Amino acid sequence: MKKYVVLLLALGLCPALAAGKKAHAVARMAGLDGKSLGSVEFSAVNRGVLIVFDLHDLPPGPHAIHLHTSANCDAKSGFTAAGPILTLVPGKQHGYLAEGGPEAGDLPSQFADADGHLHASVITNSFSLGNGKKSIFDKDGVAIIVDERGDDYRTQPLGNAGNRIGCGVVIRTVGPAARHRRAIK
Repeated sequence: MKKYVVLLLALGLCPALAAGKKAHAVARMAGLDGKSLGSVEFSAVNRGVLIVFDLHDLPPGPHAIHLHTSANCDAKSGFTAAGPILTLVPGKQHGYLAEGGPEAGDLPSQFADADGHLHASVITNSFSLGNGKKSIFDKDGVAIIVDERGDDYRTQPLGNAGNRIGCGVVIRTVGPAARHRRAIK
């Protein structure tokens, strides 16, 4: 009998413990050939979302990185099935330097070293990992895309960044209704 009481108490406490954890998400990145390019982690912090990039096998140099409107990393489409850059406010333009920009999915370009490794982190308050108007977890989720070149931060619609070379579906791992668990297609 005591075992059942302890088990019931433990099960009852689990939701309370999970509720105290900050929201977290991860994207497993893959190239057009389907090979792993590493991962991108998203963590809720006091002033927004911390994004940590741990990527490899990229061409050396700058790469534009954006969140796109659909959790679809279909390599056959060149990752274009991920749709346009995420915008949570109608009428926003792409780019930090564009009038009326940036869109919620715009992130700063990151740089791969001579060996193709990219280790970096940024903080944004353009979107959230929770629920509500600023959440990236709508009915079809989001994908994070790495482009072949850096973003010029003003050319519409994608910053003159070249082809999409890496993609990962952002999957909520901790937080409200961790239900968007889609794999790379």
